[in-house]
Amino acid sequence: IRFWSNIPFITMPLSRAHGKSFAHRSELKHAKRIVVKLGSAVVTRGDECGLALGRLASIVEQVSMLQNQGREMMIVTSGAVAFGKQRLRHEILLSQSVRQALHSGQNQLKDMAIPVLEARACAAAGQSGLMALYEAMFTQYSICAAQILVTNLDFHDEQKRRNLNGTLHELLRMNIVPIINTNDAVVPPPEPNSDLQGVNVISVKDNDSLAARLAVEMKTDLLIVLSDVEGLFDSPPGSDDAKLIDIFYPGDQQSVTFGTKSRVGMGGMEAKVKAALWALQGGTSVVIANGTHPKISGHVITDIVEGKKVGTFFSEVKPAGPTVEQQGEMARAGGRTLAALQPEQRAEIIYRLADLLTDQREEILLANKKDLEEAENKGRLALPLLKRLSLSTSKLNSLAIGLRQIAASSQDSVGRVIRRTRIAKDLDLEQVTVPIGVLLVIFESRPDCLPQVSALAIASGNGLLLKGGKEAAYSNQILHHLTQEALSIHGVKDAVQLVNTREEVEDLCRLDKLIDLIIPRGSSQLVRNIQKAAKGIPVMGHSEGICHVYVDSDASVEKVTRIIRDSKCEYPAACNALETLLIHRDLLRTPLFDQIIDMLRVEQVKIHAGPKFASYLTFSPSEVKSLRTEYGDLECCIEVVDSVQEAVEHIHKYGSSHTDVIITENEKTAEFFLQHVDSACVFWNASTRFSDGYRFGLGAEVGISTSRIHARGPVGIEGLLTTKWLLRGDNHIVSDFSEHGNMKYLHESLPLPQRNTN
Repeated sequence: IRFWSNIPFITMPLSRAHGKSFAHRSELKHAKRIVVKLGSAVVTRGDECGLALGRLASIVEQVSMLQNQGREMMIVTSGAVAFGKQRLRHEILLSQSVRQALHSGQNQLKDMAIPVLEARACAAAGQSGLMALYEAMFTQYSICAAQILVTNLDFHDEQKRRNLNGTLHELLRMNIVPIINTNDAVVPPPEPNSDLQGVNVISVKDNDSLAARLAVEMKTDLLIVLSDVEGLFDSPPGSDDAKLIDIFYPGDQQSVTFGTKSRVGMGGMEAKVKAALWALQGGTSVVIANGTHPKISGHVITDIVEGKKVGTFFSEVKPAGPTVEQQGEMARAGGRTLAALQPEQRAEIIYRLADLLTDQREEILLANKKDLEEAENKGRLALPLLKRLSLSTSKLNSLAIGLRQIAASSQDSVGRVIRRTRIAKDLDLEQVTVPIGVLLVIFESRPDCLPQVSALAIASGNGLLLKGGKEAAYSNQILHHLTQEALSIHGVKDAVQLVNTREEVEDLCRLDKLIDLIIPRGSSQLVRNIQKAAKGIPVMGHSEGICHVYVDSDASVEKVTRIIRDSKCEYPAACNALETLLIHRDLLRTPLFDQIIDMLRVEQVKIHAGPKFASYLTFSPSEVKSLRTEYGDLECCIEVVDSVQEAVEHIHKYGSSHTDVIITENEKTAEFFLQHVDSACVFWNASTRFSDGYRFGLGAEVGISTSRIHARGPVGIEGLLTTKWLLRGDNHIVSDFSEHGNMKYLHESLPLPQRNTN
């Protein structure tokens, strides 16, 4: 028992054993009992007179949704004073008689001041109305709410504490949402914050301390504190260097500079942090977030419970390694150092990595074996994904060859002059290639992707964040270790970072200040999810690989079955595998058509009939549900077209602009197809599977892009570069080129420096 103001009270509730808070955001979805604290700035309007009804309705909707999921929700709310102030002002204006207003004169009426209203009177006038509003809103979701008004004495007196505790438990048992507030109509003026100098003692003097005390008293799993700032910053929000703190740990207070408190309310951010730390010590997890931002307030509570990276999460468990934000900064700094190296030094790093892949083959394969065994035991991967996960000696040898190709072709990638212009005498302009910045590459079940992408990032001077699937954790770990070993020969180990924390992909896609480009490598669903989640960061890639092969009426019998078999059966899970086979109508019921069908049956390819193809058959295979389907397995659709023009139109309507092929001996028809199909890769008499960075001679690829800007098709080193302009002058100013100036623009093209072709 401790003492405050000569009144004894208990620092931790008698009925609660010391609990353990959640260590990671991802665990918040398991929170059963939740307290939501609504700050004055959240509940009230900007003029501090009246309630923000739209925000309040959104919060009630989220709380109701979580309550209906079986959680036990409690609300600690402000707003009674503001609501009462609105009502009392209205009453004062109405009480002034028309005669008094007329005698005061028109000008004086305009300047008539409303007297300052005492806060306790406002609270008394506003509490009933505030509760009536909550009741009306919760009724829309068939949820009952109950009001509880408390003061500090209710926590100091043991019997009152037990009564309060019993009342709250009974309300929760009956699926009622308790709405708790300090009884501002009778509370004494606020006292100094002396009892908050440590986290062992807390008394109720504002709704922050009330929410913390209540959360611990009720053994709450999660306390959500909504304010008018995004969370806790390392310096006052709005200052130039202020950074949002994602996770705050006890003992970090010294690294934070607190600013002024919010426009309304009793406590500032410092009071919130101290109350949060007290609740954390009592076993309750805490998140401080923004409840006023119009873009996020409609889902801020549910996002927090789902474990999304919103606001500042208070945790007692510090991760062993750096945070993803720190990794992003390390990759940025390391990438800039990498870009400043000589081309021969970057190539040397890649050659070293290629050697390590073969020299450390046994260790790599042993780690990969662990991943395969775990995946098979858990049964969580389909056979095509298991094949992607598997590494072999031949795969590692191919990887090493590809990396050496990258090293050899990267000698003049960064800093290459692509345009030179003489603007005027002694004023020369150059456009040179530079790295994009920091890349985030997210890949599934493909550990071989890690050294490929790392080599391309090194060659192009980019910093790199890698997020691999957990099914390849052991393989990714050793491959990243070898990558950093290679980088260390020139002191740029930090340029490539492997994200091992529990960051969700959606959270990574929000780090727009750290990441310049996102490259997803995986299923079409993964790519679509990333494209949807990315906020302000461009995404390079393709969401689907719906590749077509069109067999023309002039196709060679010898070539058709070979190309189709390779396109569909060599690796059906690949994004460049055949998904729709278009047959010219004249080939139906010919020996060539029969050979195609027989070959597909032998290869155990399931055939789906397009609408037109099905109409030609008495007994057709199952009709396709959609002509825009990526099967990713030994399945394909067959459809009939009347001409090459119709084939092109079909591809444009149902394709994904990835890779499309024509098989024909008619050069004119082939050229028409090549010129008119608007896809990233268009081939004549060649398998769709050639759509690959290694097969194109790029050494490797970070992915295949179907976007219209920057890079398209297999993306190698060139696709990871952008440009900047360098202008070299000698005391030049724009006014010298005006009508009355003494200089003239020349705009002469200058020859480019000779490229290194070795």
